Amino acid sequence: MPQTQNAQYAQHAQNSQPQQISLRDFFRNPDRAGYQISPDGSHISWLQPVETEDGQSRMNIHVQLRSELGDPRTVVCVTSETARDISGYFWKNNQRILYVKDFGGDENFHVVAVDRDGANSKDITPFDGVRAQIIDALEHDETNKDYILVGLNKNNPEIFDAYRLNIVTGELALVAENPGNITGWLTDHDGKIRGAATTDGVNTTLLYRDTEDEDFRPSLTMNFKETIDPLFFTFDNKHLYASSNLGRDKSAIVKFDLANAKELEVLFEHPDVDVSQLAFSRHRKVLTAISYLTWKRERRFLDHYTENLYNRVSARLVGYETIIADMTTNEDVMIVRTYSDRSLGAYYLFDLNKDTLTKLSDISPWLHEKDLCEMKPVHYTSRDGMTINGYLTLPKGVQHKNLPVIVNPHGGPWVRDSWGYNPEVQFLANRGYAVLQVNYRGSTGYGRAFWESSFKQWGRAMQDDLSDGVAWLIQQGIADPNRVAIYGGSYGGYATLAGLAFTPELYACGVDYVGVSNLFTFMKTIPPYWKPFLAMMYEMVGNPETDADLFKAASPVYHVDKIQAPLLVVQGAKDPRVNIEESNQIVEALQQRGIDVPYLVKEDEGHGFRNEENRFEFYEAMEQFLAKHLQVD
Repeated sequence: MPQTQNAQYAQHAQNSQPQQISLRDFFRNPDRAGYQISPDGSHISWLQPVETEDGQSRMNIHVQLRSELGDPRTVVCVTSETARDISGYFWKNNQRILYVKDFGGDENFHVVAVDRDGANSKDITPFDGVRAQIIDALEHDETNKDYILVGLNKNNPEIFDAYRLNIVTGELALVAENPGNITGWLTDHDGKIRGAATTDGVNTTLLYRDTEDEDFRPSLTMNFKETIDPLFFTFDNKHLYASSNLGRDKSAIVKFDLANAKELEVLFEHPDVDVSQLAFSRHRKVLTAISYLTWKRERRFLDHYTENLYNRVSARLVGYETIIADMTTNEDVMIVRTYSDRSLGAYYLFDLNKDTLTKLSDISPWLHEKDLCEMKPVHYTSRDGMTINGYLTLPKGVQHKNLPVIVNPHGGPWVRDSWGYNPEVQFLANRGYAVLQVNYRGSTGYGRAFWESSFKQWGRAMQDDLSDGVAWLIQQGIADPNRVAIYGGSYGGYATLAGLAFTPELYACGVDYVGVSNLFTFMKTIPPYWKPFLAMMYEMVGNPETDADLFKAASPVYHVDKIQAPLLVVQGAKDPRVNIEESNQIVEALQQRGIDVPYLVKEDEGHGFRNEENRFEFYEAMEQFLAKHLQVD
């Protein structure tokens, strides 16, 4: 039994009853989002839903002269995507905007370019079945204002060659051919490809060269458990800033000498968490801040100017976290975004010269923070003595005793949950559920030892961490032992199936969203561009040949006879990461036992539902399913 901590969460809630918010208000497209500013500051852009001919909502890019903000008559919708939302974009120069799109969730991304007035729209990587990666956008570079560097796997689906791409004509020129083992390219501040990383499956070698005319030469070879993660070159293009765990458990920000394969300086390290993010001013050519995650985002400022800038903004936006989302080339006008655990926040325009902060838009103005729930950091001790961190969100207006609980393991599994607004968590809490998010062993950010402790532990110690979280909630008096559900996507979907199969007494029901059911078939159906890392995955998850017994023991599809609780399965038909056969197998296996499994499949989705109407259908089905099996009024 895990040790009990955080007893304060057994306290009574406020007596006021919360307002039940429409499900669609949690999962509808934002009113406006993704604000950016043109390099010269003359235009503002954002994403906004546009209704298609068949009545669906799709996020598209809108542009307006900064001098005409507030006048709806001068807004120009510059894109016309109807199949899927545009999720991200950027200004390449003052005239042209770039965004990426895939097709039904297949993740074979194409790069599309369009003028700021909506003219000259062009798919500049129009290759069927090919995935484009932007290596360097060459932003704010007048010499390369019509060019970017992209990686394309059109010659070999497993690897990416580097090309110089004209964003007006679509003309391609090969600048670095992949010999077959390069997994990433690194450019310097002049947009020259100066570095690369190779793999033999388990060992990574950093390559470098002084000029693009030279051949690459090796700098350092490491086992994949040790990392020098390149961030960017020093401003003289001689050395490298990187996140490194060489000789340490927690990654630190370092200055690294590629030629002599040694760390020159440790800029910052933290005793409890990995540090991996370093920011700089392109205009002033100085390092500005290091950010890292404890239970929430923290910053270590490296530059007094930047620290004063954040202080000026934060003083006017009290109660919110703030980030700088975009800025002009001269860094004198910025887009600022706020957020919290109970708000998607808003966007502001900050003019440094005038010292004015102008609100542009709330992201979801129909949601009100007073109606939403706080996300609190928690921790408990696992059965084998590890500290497990996570977050607990408790519903408003009820006593925090004997609550129905949703355990919500994150996907990955080698990522982590973090503090901030989560629409799924807020929706479930609004419906009266306590929601526990667990950074189980293997979650990133807590150091190498914690990460490595997850190797070959799918369905075993990783699952025990979730079970121990349930036991902790019961011991605290928060959870009703008879009303605990588990819901997750991707690896979280696997954890859902594993929870129902391996601890059937623990859960009243489960929702599996694009989850793995069979480790044997999962390993055989990974995307081709994951195959260079297959030997690494064998060490982390297991080898289907040498670890066949482990795979069978950890694959829920072989243990359906133990599943007692009701299960809802949700899948995108075009999912390239977790093939639809993973969901088909578990559904068919249960059906063969005479168990009816509600199964929602969307043909126009991949690894998670992006289209608004599909999100509505999924969460409406989940709401009904959970209410039925957890007996919530």
